[in-house]
Amino acid sequence: MATLADSFLADLDELSDNEADVLEEENDDVTNMEEDVDGDLADIEALNYDELDSVSKLQKTQRYIDIMQKVEDALEKGSDISNQGMVLEDDPEYQLIVDCNSLSVDIENEIVIIHNFIRDKYRLKFPELESLVHHPIDYARVVKKIGNEMDLTLVDLEGLLPSAIIMVVSVTASTTSGKPLPEDVLQKTIDACDRALALDMAKKKVLDFVESRMGYIAPNLSTIVGSAVAAKLMGTAGGLSALAKMPACNVQLLGAKKKTLAGFSTATSQFRVGYIEQTEIFQSTPPALRSRACRLLASKATLAARIDSTRGDPSGNAGRTLKDEIHKKIEKWQEPPPAKQPKPLPVPDSEPKKKRGGRRLRKMKERYAITDMRKLANRMQFGVPEESSLGDGLGEGYGMLGQAGSGKLRVSVGQSKLAAKVAKKFKEKHGGSSGATSGLTSSLAFTPVQGIELTNPQAHAHQLGSGTQSTYFSETGTFSKIKRT
Repeated sequence: MATLADSFLADLDELSDNEADVLEEENDDVTNMEEDVDGDLADIEALNYDELDSVSKLQKTQRYIDIMQKVEDALEKGSDISNQGMVLEDDPEYQLIVDCNSLSVDIENEIVIIHNFIRDKYRLKFPELESLVHHPIDYARVVKKIGNEMDLTLVDLEGLLPSAIIMVVSVTASTTSGKPLPEDVLQKTIDACDRALALDMAKKKVLDFVESRMGYIAPNLSTIVGSAVAAKLMGTAGGLSALAKMPACNVQLLGAKKKTLAGFSTATSQFRVGYIEQTEIFQSTPPALRSRACRLLASKATLAARIDSTRGDPSGNAGRTLKDEIHKKIEKWQEPPPAKQPKPLPVPDSEPKKKRGGRRLRKMKERYAITDMRKLANRMQFGVPEESSLGDGLGEGYGMLGQAGSGKLRVSVGQSKLAAKVAKKFKEKHGGSSGATSGLTSSLAFTPVQGIELTNPQAHAHQLGSGTQSTYFSETGTFSKIKRT
């Protein structure tokens, strides 16, 4: 029977064996990693950036050679109508088109690599040229045309660049700090330019082949933007499926180039527009509406590409419907605004309006009623000049005040019914006193005969008032004179 110490020793032996195995595995991994690093370093050291073949390898690949051979054979043979009823994914021509789309993307990337190689070499000769000519193919053509020539007046760049850019390049070349390249460096640069131009020609062949098959592959997209533009869109996007997955704002930018205006006006330049500007609809649209038309074309082209990617309508009827919608919208944008119609006046309301009546309204009318004085001031007598406050027609006019024949300037306003009711209520409230007599009146009167007598002051006032009225009616004009004095 094993003791406890023996079991411990056995466990220690097993642990030591496991550690030895782990250490051996780690040593093997480290050795493999060192071999991999050495291999990568060997590859990096073997990669010589001074040689074009070490940078550009696409043209020597078997895939490039096979696809280009099939494309040339297909262009010579023409379209095969016998495969029209076949499923799209099983059609070998469709598979070739998919390969062409991926190859066109690889060609674009390869052209960019060669463009960087050309810039690195030619920067010693003309460092400012890369900031003036941005497109890789145009840059390669200009470099091949100029070569080692220092005087650009002897180099004809007509047809390669716009006239404005040619002028700027010529002026900049006269003040450049570059020097002529050695013969070996110049030869490598020219070879790189030739390779870039050859790749560009191969890309055009691929696009021509795809364009010739676009009526079968993408009938709806070809109906809207045309076969050439549809082929370019598919080639740049990397296939019909990739184009269908793109949003419309990115489809609008496919093929857009950075334009060098060299200080000229940007009023007539179209920004953020790619291959869609080559469509017939875009070119026939007025310049003021082209930005809206470009967005509309991009959105409808995306819808058509999604229909074609699922083979929703091989006949192209959906594309024709979308194209008609585009034409209708653009025509609608160009219509003049409708003429502003004269707005007629509302029909007058001949029916009497319902107004609040009753005691409260009558009191309000009586309180705010126009006075007789204001009535006369607002009226004028025909043929009689009115008097005014400042004379000679200046100031506030009096109207017919003073022209009624009485010679009065003011019109006495009689006591209204409302005032009479208020006076009556006040009299009842104050114990029969009407308020007409002052507080100094007394029932004691001093007479020359009897001295002091008791009299009724209200009766005396009533008698005095009746005497005044009789005097007024008996002697015309006396009361008005007394009142006036």
